[in-house]
Amino acid sequence: MVEGAKLHLKEWLIGQIESGRYEGLSWEDEDKTMFRIPWKHAAKKDYKQTEDAALFKAWAVYKGKYREGKDRADPTMWKTRLRCALNKSTDFQEVPERNQLDITEPYKVYRIQHDNGSVRPAESLQIKDEVIIRTRMSPKSPVILDEQADIEEEEKPWSVDLRMEHMYCDVKGEKTENHPPAPVTFFSPGLTVSDLRMQVTLLYQGQTVMKVTTSSPDGCFILQGQVPWGSERIYGPCTAQQFSFPSPGSVSLPSCMAEAMNRLLCHLERGVLLWVAPDGVFIKRFCQGRVYWSGPLAQHTDAPNKLEREKTFKLLDIPRYVSELQRSLQGKGPAPSYEIELCFGEEYPDPHVPKTRKLIMAQVVPLFAVELLQRFNPGASEETQSNLSSNKEGEKM
Repeated sequence: MVEGAKLHLKEWLIGQIESGRYEGLSWEDEDKTMFRIPWKHAAKKDYKQTEDAALFKAWAVYKGKYREGKDRADPTMWKTRLRCALNKSTDFQEVPERNQLDITEPYKVYRIQHDNGSVRPAESLQIKDEVIIRTRMSPKSPVILDEQADIEEEEKPWSVDLRMEHMYCDVKGEKTENHPPAPVTFFSPGLTVSDLRMQVTLLYQGQTVMKVTTSSPDGCFILQGQVPWGSERIYGPCTAQQFSFPSPGSVSLPSCMAEAMNRLLCHLERGVLLWVAPDGVFIKRFCQGRVYWSGPLAQHTDAPNKLEREKTFKLLDIPRYVSELQRSLQGKGPAPSYEIELCFGEEYPDPHVPKTRKLIMAQVVPLFAVELLQRFNPGASEETQSNLSSNKEGEKM
């Protein structure tokens, strides 16, 4: 092996087992075809980060995802990264019947798949269009992912030139001046829209975990971790803000729900990009995990609306919104809707499952819409404005 070359997960993990350095990490059988990996939950009273998170931390350090003294320690994310790597790899297969998760020192058992014919059934090795992860607590509410993942956790170059894909990035890579966006003037006298901000609220099973207001005209990413920037070399002068999903530990959830949420989060690393442009609100999905939505332009109100990967979708049309607002003021129709909802990993809208039971949702409110309602129909937006004004920009719960 070339000096300094990184080991694959299988070689690295076998080395850790043989080292005897981690308590609880050991071979399950004499033939060394299976091994135990300690799996203590961070919520346990006897949980000790130094010992119980040591192996997960070591993998994060080895992959360059954690730098001692520079990055904030996050044992939950360390564990999620190694779990995702194990689940994605064709070199390992979990053996659920041997797991012991309800004992003082819980552990999971994995079988190592070798190249001598001891492999999984052929169908499980194929990369399929979708994978359904069912939780014990909510078997009727599957987490659905688009499975186009790399087999291992390696960062691979994106398949498209992101400067071309992001409408705010200069294709030639030349720096552009960040002038404030020009107001959009409509045919109605005196009516302009210049507020390109959005309020974004993240909810875990109906519980608010983050509420922020965007300030960049480039909009924002909602994602797990950070955008894998190639810096401006890839994105050009893009200044979209980045809002990361908080740890599931930030709210009170049953252990199996937190486990399912962690599995979902590792598929949301590249997230979605949201922005407001002169003619509407747009979104583009980059993450592997499926994303569904509802809003003014959604095709269905009682059936799922899926966002296709790496395609731009218009979520709200500004001229149409203004037209509907004018009709409402003339008494010819109801006040137009403007709230957009995103559901990560689960089908939405879902007439059979209330939104408060969905693992991860986001509510997006374009503030220009609230401003227009306030200006022309104060009564209709009184409650909305009250909710918005109570929020401080960047507030996290």
